[in-house]
Amino acid sequence: MDDATARVFARIDENWPAEVAFLREIVSHRSELFTERSVQLAMRQKLASIGLEVDSFDADVAEIARRPGFSPIEWGFQGRPQVVGIWKGQGGGKTLVLNGHVDVVPIEPVHHWTVDPLAGIVRDGRMYGRGTQDMKGGVAAMTFAVQAIREAGIRLKGDVFVQSVIEEEATGNGTLACIARGYAGDAALIPEPFDQKILIGHLGVLWVRAVIRGRAGHAMGASRQVNAIDQMIKYHGWLRALEREWNARKHPAFAEHDHPLNFNPGVVQGGVWPSSVPSEVTLVTRFACYPDVTPDEAKRQFLAFMEARQREDEWFRANPIEFTWYGHHDHGYVLPKEDPFIQQVARAHTQVTGRPAEYTAMTGVTDTRFWAVHLGKPATCYGPIGGNLHAADEWVDLESVRQVTKVIASVVLDFCGVA
Repeated sequence: MDDATARVFARIDENWPAEVAFLREIVSHRSELFTERSVQLAMRQKLASIGLEVDSFDADVAEIARRPGFSPIEWGFQGRPQVVGIWKGQGGGKTLVLNGHVDVVPIEPVHHWTVDPLAGIVRDGRMYGRGTQDMKGGVAAMTFAVQAIREAGIRLKGDVFVQSVIEEEATGNGTLACIARGYAGDAALIPEPFDQKILIGHLGVLWVRAVIRGRAGHAMGASRQVNAIDQMIKYHGWLRALEREWNARKHPAFAEHDHPLNFNPGVVQGGVWPSSVPSEVTLVTRFACYPDVTPDEAKRQFLAFMEARQREDEWFRANPIEFTWYGHHDHGYVLPKEDPFIQQVARAHTQVTGRPAEYTAMTGVTDTRFWAVHLGKPATCYGPIGGNLHAADEWVDLESVRQVTKVIASVVLDFCGVA
């Protein structure tokens, strides 16, 4: 280990209690979709406190809607800023983006939790709470990695952009807004929590809303009416049939997964009264596709399958399902593990942990796609160990957060260059 790296690692260890406290602080901010403002203000304050120039801005929907990778939305960004900390180097080096999302999925139902989901309770080396794993632990790591480098008196040749973004869980448009504003860099490292494995690819993901209609009436005549919930159950069966059909084709990059393409009916709304036959049900589904299928092609295949099923059903022929696409509209990708940037992360992992690097192609989606697909630049995820992702009692292993902090710092030094 060279002297600069040793000094930085020592600062990370000295700052460790403060890093844990900061993680607890940002976990305390409830930052689901549309409620991200307070945690972004905390991020803006923190990045400024370590000496970075800070750009805090609301995304321009009209601007990003013209760009590749935009996901369609039915809302705006006013009062929901992106925050970028900018550290200009001395010149002659490459620019690295450290990107992390501070938005989280909902906590509810709260009664499933055994701890306060916003308290950041620590037990047996784990911190519990919504977002500890996904991905505020990684956000704390990338922030304190940069802080340690600066406090160690290291000057870099290249620039560093520290991006704290929103809407990763719904669209990825927060990251797209940062890129549109000029913060693209030459590569991106996102500390998403994949158990200290290095990401080499992920699937494409889309959200589709289906409105299924019935014929309403009093429950005493239900046998003469058409119950929209019953019709939704038919549609649900078609979803599962298509899911089986798509999974029958195997993609070599996802061979480690038995069932890579998951269709998830995630939100259902319908009915207004137990004694009224419901006239309408809405089902929102997340589904995935392989990287060799574009989102537009996946939509065409999906709609063709559903249209064929509806033609076979008397009710649906006369009352077709109304489909709306919103939220995630994401390309998948695969990078070779031999990519030079991937190998920089691998070397840093081995340096810090003493273990050989492991790689994964995941069956979800991350914001790395903007670089890998739309910018033609290398990007990967490397983040801490945790559990109960998107579930009650979410947790992150704190020692892995410390190790990830050191890995990120090592990558910054290596990629940007020490002046």
